[in-house]
Amino acid sequence: MKHETGPAPATADPPAAHARLGEIGLNNFAPYLMNRIMGRYNASLRDEMAALGLSTPKMRALAVLSVIDGILIRQLAVYAVVEQSTLSRALEQMNADGLIRREPDPDDNRATRLYLTDTGRAAFETMWPHMAESYARMFAGIPDDERRAFVATLQKMLANIRKHDF
Repeated sequence: MKHETGPAPATADPPAAHARLGEIGLNNFAPYLMNRIMGRYNASLRDEMAALGLSTPKMRALAVLSVIDGILIRQLAVYAVVEQSTLSRALEQMNADGLIRREPDPDDNRATRLYLTDTGRAAFETMWPHMAESYARMFAGIPDDERRAFVATLQKMLANIRKHDF
């Protein structure tokens, strides 16, 4: 049995369903690569977020609300990729800090909709240039057609595994 000491070379073939991680190699295992990329992306924004009193869950909530204002809390948890209990604590702080406004859903008294306040929008607008810069750095040297194809592949992968209709 051969033991690999370095990263496995990149391969275009998907791993066999029965292949072991050691056979696939970390550098060929998409979930590992996606986690590393997101870890670096989040770390690259940490100082700017901290200066604004934001955490990753708060920043994700602001980002989603900047695009989908008035969303239900349970939907925000999915879009922001944050456990609902973690998100609830973050939303309490964000509400206290004046970043968001909560309103009962007019169609369901048990549900709450969330809206960005002017303060929340300003915080997001302050963060956006840093987020855009980190995003651009991830795609440095990658032609637009490859970036578009990669994003399209990610969208297909998400559709394959998602649990919600959004």
